[in-house]
Amino acid sequence: MITASIVTFHTKHDELARLIECVRRSSIDHLYIIDNSSNDELREFIKSHESAHYIHSLNLGYGSGHNIAIRKSIEIGADYHVVLNPDIYWDGDVIGELTKYMDRNPDVGQVMPKIIYPSGETQYLCKLLPTPIDLIGRRFMPIRSYRKKHDYNYELHWTNYDKIMEVPLLSGCFMFLRVSVLEKVGGFDDRYFMYAEDFDLCRRIGEISKTVFYPFVSVTHVYEKGSYKNKKLLKYHIQSIIKYFNKWGWFFDTKRGARNKKCIQTIKLL
Repeated sequence: MITASIVTFHTKHDELARLIECVRRSSIDHLYIIDNSSNDELREFIKSHESAHYIHSLNLGYGSGHNIAIRKSIEIGADYHVVLNPDIYWDGDVIGELTKYMDRNPDVGQVMPKIIYPSGETQYLCKLLPTPIDLIGRRFMPIRSYRKKHDYNYELHWTNYDKIMEVPLLSGCFMFLRVSVLEKVGGFDDRYFMYAEDFDLCRRIGEISKTVFYPFVSVTHVYEKGSYKNKKLLKYHIQSIIKYFNKWGWFFDTKRGARNKKCIQTIKLL
């Protein structure tokens, strides 16, 4: 059984309908829409989509919203759970292909397909575990040449994104997760309101199983980069980054160095 969840916040109807249609055409059995909006205006809209379960929730954050659905997926004994951003969509049997891969590889706790822009260009969302320079310096560094060189290594551009590879950090825009592993790690950390909760969850999953990039199917991500345009979202982003490093270590993080080194060495042998 496969479940999925979308956390909405005054999400556009057409954007949500597009994603729900992708889910409807897939092998996902139950879709939970956790609405963090200030009203339940989406309730009537979602009623027309039989496969979707609508839950209006107090807005405690992005990860907390998905945790509502994750707990339900555990309760009903689902095998896999898919965390979806509202601005995701795809063609073809992406869910079926990822399910087959996970079925064949029980040591994998999370898999991410290739993520592309609407133009078809690859989004570089495979990353090493971040240092403060990766998340803070990269965000505010005005020198474009520095950021380009930095991203080439941090986002693993040199791998060409054309092979299956174990990566320590996968994006939260599309997370295909093994429910038994989610149950062990406890889902998202509720202390993150928005941003970095996917870094934290992926890192915890990677401590007990593999986190894998699978490039042979793709999904499209509109990718608005809200914190680059909105000061309130930027504030949430900075607060979450601080929480992440307070939890895992700022400059002294031996696990980070070991996992990043292993990742690079393993990929070079592929």
